[in-house]
Amino acid sequence: MTGPELLSSLGRLLGPKLLEKTEFRGETTFTISPDDLREIARFCRDDLSFDYLIDITSIDNADREPRFEVVYELYSMTLIVHLRLKLRVAEDVDLATVSDIWPTANWHEREIYDMMGIKFKGHPDLRRILMWDGYPFFPLRKEFPLEGLPSEMPDVAFSEAAPMEGGPFVTQPSTATTKDREPRARRPDL
Repeated sequence: MTGPELLSSLGRLLGPKLLEKTEFRGETTFTISPDDLREIARFCRDDLSFDYLIDITSIDNADREPRFEVVYELYSMTLIVHLRLKLRVAEDVDLATVSDIWPTANWHEREIYDMMGIKFKGHPDLRRILMWDGYPFFPLRKEFPLEGLPSEMPDVAFSEAAPMEGGPFVTQPSTATTKDREPRARRPDL
């Protein structure tokens, strides 16, 4: 069976567990329920040869319910085909981890927890991966201001909002190569 044949028959294989199917520019996206995630993920890996989890991303739709979307990008190396699984998740719902199905999910889930606050049940080490322990905010949520928030920990983070313009590094337009145009410190002592 070829990759496109597999994707076209996948809707019949999973039946009512698929809430929505979207085809756009040769990419297939299936929207599924968070309750069916582990079953469908295991089925995709074991029976359909989606042996590679490329990425997991999250989207904050602050003005809609459910608020979040979590998107799993799968790839089959044997069939050379991509599949996207999308889940709509309410703010108070914990998703099941898939880190035991695809080990690469471990860090992706930690990043989503750290940046969006979405928790994953059964994760072996769900702690912050980019921000420090005890950081009270989730920086990729829509309510987080672009200029950042003041911190009481000046030795760990900025105590004032970082400027959006005129940062310490600048590039100059020129005909030089990319290597020669890399950002340089505005002041030589930086």
